[in-house]
Amino acid sequence: MVEIEYKKARIRLGNTDLVYEPAEDSFLLADAALKEAKPGMHILEIGTGSGFVSAVLLANLKEICLVATEINPHAARCAKTNAVEVIRTDLFKGLTTRCPDTRFDLILFNPPYLPTSEEEKVPGWLNYAFDGGTSGRETLNRFLDEVRDYLKPGGEILVLISSITGLDAVKEKMEKMGFVVNVVARKKVSFEELMVVRGKLF
Repeated sequence: MVEIEYKKARIRLGNTDLVYEPAEDSFLLADAALKEAKPGMHILEIGTGSGFVSAVLLANLKEICLVATEINPHAARCAKTNAVEVIRTDLFKGLTTRCPDTRFDLILFNPPYLPTSEEEKVPGWLNYAFDGGTSGRETLNRFLDEVRDYLKPGGEILVLISSITGLDAVKEKMEKMGFVVNVVARKKVSFEELMVVRGKLF
């Protein structure tokens, strides 16, 4: 079994043919989340995959309440082996907006952001980790359409995007949703620049 050690966390990956293996995007989001998360926060990670980002937070911040969602059943099992409380569902579908326990201080998401045509889709569950639709923003836009319903007043989101996703389009959508938007982390990786974008409600 493959294991990764990162910032006090040890993450077991299982079968990487079925579960997205943490890479530069995962590390960048984990680092940004560590800077934003505070003890006592109620945190949600959407699309946790192997549970990497959540496991890093849990290893470094003991007084947080954290839950995650994941659509891929193999990844959900992997996240559970990494001590992440995970609900197997698509984005927010397994949560209810009517419950105070489903309002969060911080929501994290590393969406699939590669522009993907029908011919480029990967067979099986792993496609959910890569396929951002033709624009690269389809899953992110679905997330942004719903996320405010799950945030506490003054809550914030951190989303990982790529320069190929289109920063301006993402910022415009987030601002229309009522967020104050800032890029809080950046990293150049081969043909793209990875960015963590923070949206904060006021």
